[in-house]
Amino acid sequence: MSTFTAVHVALSLAGIASGAIVLFGFLTGKRFDTWNGIFLATTVLTSVTGFGFPFERLLPSHVVGALSLLVLALALFARYLRHLAAGWHRAYVIAAVTALYFNVFVLVVQLFLKVPALNALAPTQAEPPFAIAQLAVLVAFVGLGAVAVKRAGAGTRPPV
Repeated sequence: MSTFTAVHVALSLAGIASGAIVLFGFLTGKRFDTWNGIFLATTVLTSVTGFGFPFERLLPSHVVGALSLLVLALALFARYLRHLAAGWHRAYVIAAVTALYFNVFVLVVQLFLKVPALNALAPTQAEPPFAIAQLAVLVAFVGLGAVAVKRAGAGTRPPV
């Protein structure tokens, strides 16, 4: 593994771990200011470094990376420029949960590519085990995100 790849993977895992803490804060009404900053920084850097790998054509990973950067731009705007005023705290929660989902989506892709037992179940990622895993992740994030947004809309200021 190259140094660049190792840095990209480390940033990605740090983004997922810190994002899980941020999501926990959204769900429990706890403020995790530092963790939010770490999550945003590592997730932006994950997406940016993802474009540093050589490629000859546009890949699905580039689309996910671009979408992630758009969502992260909204999150940064809501948090740092609008200071979560009015409806911006809900926008931040939605954007942060979506960015975390994108990171976990890519993690599942990588696990099915790199873990031999998972790769044997879905070598082309067109098989049912891969689809089921991705659907389970999506359902979990939609459910957790809905609860987080509901709490944000109920007047509970989300952790920033």
